[in-house]
Amino acid sequence: MTRTASRIFDAQRPALLRVAYRMLGSLADAEDIVQEAFLRWQRADHADVMVPLAFLRRIVTRLCLDHLKSARVQREAYFGTWLPEPVVDEDWDEDVTLPLLLALERLSPLERAAFLLHDVFGESFDEVAQVLDRDAAACRQLATRARTHVRGERARFPLDRDQGKAIANAFFEASQSGDLAKLGALLTQDVAYYADGGGKRPAVSRVLRGLHDVLRAHAALIRLRRQPPQLLRFATINGLPGYVTREADGLLQTTAIQIENDRICSIYVMRSPDKLARIQ
Repeated sequence: MTRTASRIFDAQRPALLRVAYRMLGSLADAEDIVQEAFLRWQRADHADVMVPLAFLRRIVTRLCLDHLKSARVQREAYFGTWLPEPVVDEDWDEDVTLPLLLALERLSPLERAAFLLHDVFGESFDEVAQVLDRDAAACRQLATRARTHVRGERARFPLDRDQGKAIANAFFEASQSGDLAKLGALLTQDVAYYADGGGKRPAVSRVLRGLHDVLRAHAALIRLRRQPPQLLRFATINGLPGYVTREADGLLQTTAIQIENDRICSIYVMRSPDKLARIQ
């Protein structure tokens, strides 16, 4: 492969990583996919490639679809709540927020690919059809079904970063103080609490929904806590305000919060050491 071809791929690598991460929810898997795409790019006839990014994006999408066939079987045996690997402080856009990634996870692989290729990356349905080996009408239907599922997960109003940090700070302080009235004032009545321990660290095994259940879980955590966590820093986690802590067991944890009308409607806690390795 020529140096020019190698430079072309390197220029597209960040964009390809974004594609793979949106498809898989794992940076480690996304990097493996992009590396495999590089190997295929080495073997390609570059003279026939008019738009390298589109060509490589299709390769990455096909590789992700193959990966998902096996990953979906593994995911069904996942212990507890699954959350995507957190991306901390990367300047990625709203298409990698935790709510949207979870909505994508509920789609079939083909629906996910059709939606991302058309709605996010702007490819025509004729181009999507070439990637998915379906006709354009079928791809349009796949994207339409996907759009219906993810429509409610896009942020309706942009959140000021300073405001998000202030609410994250108030949530951290209230959750450590044991003042449930103060904590409850920050949460919506239908707040949802997600925690992913990956089967390797204690975590709530199901999604908690509703103010009562979430406050009761926080009260139990405070009673069982040996020592308070160490706040390392506030951060943007998958586009949401949050923070990174070191817990009593010495391991890291990320907490991200989704905010609507100045109150927290969802809490996402990542405890799985495998998914926190690159933050470490």
